[in-house]
Amino acid sequence: MPGSLRQYDVSIPGTPLSTENCVRKLIALVFAMAATAAQAQSALPAKWEELTGPDFIKAIHQSQGVCVLPFGIIEKHGPHLPLGTDLINVRYAVEHGVEKEYAVIFPAYYFGQIAEARQEPGTLSYDMNMQLNLLQATTDEMGRNGCKKIVIVNGHGGNVHLLPFFAQSQLQKQHDYVVYFYYANLTKGPGRPQEHSSIDEHAGEGETARMMISRPDLVHQDRAKSESGSDQARLHLPDGVYTGIWWYARFPEHYAGDGSQATKELGEYDMKAWADDIANVIHAVKADNVSLELQNQFFRDAEHPLDTKQ
Repeated sequence: MPGSLRQYDVSIPGTPLSTENCVRKLIALVFAMAATAAQAQSALPAKWEELTGPDFIKAIHQSQGVCVLPFGIIEKHGPHLPLGTDLINVRYAVEHGVEKEYAVIFPAYYFGQIAEARQEPGTLSYDMNMQLNLLQATTDEMGRNGCKKIVIVNGHGGNVHLLPFFAQSQLQKQHDYVVYFYYANLTKGPGRPQEHSSIDEHAGEGETARMMISRPDLVHQDRAKSESGSDQARLHLPDGVYTGIWWYARFPEHYAGDGSQATKELGEYDMKAWADDIANVIHAVKADNVSLELQNQFFRDAEHPLDTKQ
């Protein structure tokens, strides 16, 4: 047998190596490789903006109408991370999540709540009414295009009040789609590498570690100690009292933690866990046949509140 054929394991177990068997195995191998290449070539992109019109229809069917809106922000992230850290990280996690559970990913979205960083260069802070109106118009357009289950994956801490409120506001007007909101807790998990910082909130150890995975070329860890990420504790109010200036009172440099402590190992753990969680969320949303049914029932009941059983 020629050496060029022997370099491939083309023998059939339990069968003497012969020219006939070798040819059969090679033919099968060629067809398998062709099928794999064709499958890879025909695989649908997940990103909305990368799909053709005809492929978009296929993508909506393949995703079972589930579309993901990764929600980031544009704001200062200490002296060492890019302004788009939240946007970059959340899209990275979503893109890896849909590799395990397919869904359509909406284009880059960063029109959220970041009023507390308006004093910092590069921050894009939109009027609160515009934030809600634009998000509603966006989900309406997604719904019109077949996204009947819209999962907003939040990547920015400043949205933790905005997005649940938006989801609740969907009960003001009937829609033929459901909005889901998901925000991962990345600070806990079995086997998660130990952190070394006493404060790790914004541009700190964890967030820096995650950027070391999503875009390591944009991390300037040598600059992480050029500003203070310590709590300045300039405001003293009783528990339960909230005021919008609380963040500026604590972290005027818009930096909370110590990014110099970040490690690639921590970033790898967090990003894998985040992507896995997103895949699980998409899987659960695909299986959810109750939310829209209840939502429709709610609006039927809301039209005649006096007829609602008491």
